Amino acid sequence: MPTADQSSRPLATRLAHIPPTVFSEMSALALRTGALNLGQGFPDVDGPASVVRAARAALESGANQYAPGIGIPALRQAIARHQQRHYGLEVDPDREVVVTTGCTEAVAAALLGLVDPGDEVVVLEPYYDSYVAMLDMCGARRRPVTLRAPHFRPDPDDLRAAITDRTKLVLLNTPHNPTGTVLTREELQVVADLAIEHDVLVVTDEVYEHLVFDGRTHVPIATLPGMWERTLTLSSAGKSYSFTGWKVGWATGPAPLVQAVLAAKQWLTFTSGSPLQPAVAHALDHEPDWPGELARDLQSRRDLLCEGLVAAGLEPRVPEGTYFATTDVSHLGWADGRELCLALPERAGVVAIPTQGFYDDAEAGRQLVRWAFCKQPDVIAEGVRRLAAADLTA
Repeated sequence: MPTADQSSRPLATRLAHIPPTVFSEMSALALRTGALNLGQGFPDVDGPASVVRAARAALESGANQYAPGIGIPALRQAIARHQQRHYGLEVDPDREVVVTTGCTEAVAAALLGLVDPGDEVVVLEPYYDSYVAMLDMCGARRRPVTLRAPHFRPDPDDLRAAITDRTKLVLLNTPHNPTGTVLTREELQVVADLAIEHDVLVVTDEVYEHLVFDGRTHVPIATLPGMWERTLTLSSAGKSYSFTGWKVGWATGPAPLVQAVLAAKQWLTFTSGSPLQPAVAHALDHEPDWPGELARDLQSRRDLLCEGLVAAGLEPRVPEGTYFATTDVSHLGWADGRELCLALPERAGVVAIPTQGFYDDAEAGRQLVRWAFCKQPDVIAEGVRRLAAADLTA
């Protein structure tokens, strides 16, 4: 039996130093205070009605038992067609695709399947918070490359310094959460050249692949010469189709890398979302234009948020993609962005996300705050009106 001391401190040491996700904390703060949630990145309107109907039909037709661990054939085939249609990538749906419980599980399974304790992993910071948690669980040595305000672009010299003969893989995210940076082909080529030179794998989180603005184009690093064979590409339907709660994602890449994901995933969820998988296949095959229409709508909402932030005295970096804009709040006199975000519900009736917890370089993110514009225009307009009317100074 466990001792009293063990019972009072049951959390494993590999988790004890990882704080609870800030997204849960701030969303709970919004619910508790009734504040508008301009923090967590979930839309307040569902995706295509035809996809909901497809899910309902799947439920009623009996697709309610375990799906194959790798994903149902129809969805894997639709994912392969998606990769070919958008990027010219020829993907074998039976060997080079695995369906996951959202991209969060895809990241977890990829790292658990590919990284050994002590391996070095290069990651862009600020990073999505699950990255650092999973890297710590794997026992990896994290090598961050900081995207610094106000432009948030990777410095080629920093990349060269970070990637060495001890590096196992590079964990990329483009379009990048939380900064909204969309890596250019030239920036990706620097990563590709270094990966090839040092024989490094690349795992790339591309969940915002279709949500890019102002005529930009998302470039998967897997499309660059010499990169398919060393790249695992992760994505999901959650952001592109506004079904974040469905948690249907995938990984594509060469069969050995996909098998590594499956080797870990089988001991995580094994399978999930059986009636949602045919619905996502329907979305990819029959609603291919919907994400582009969503991106155009989001661009207008981005502009509404950014203009309102300027009016409130918060100068944003206008994002190139994703759901999010970032502001530097150092001129307001708070100790850090978190202190401001904790005060915002009372001061302005609004919730935002402090980004300092997404950095190893704490000073680089200490005064940065992330705002979400994946909300209805009237919600955004009311949020920025409240901010403009409030005293935001410490």
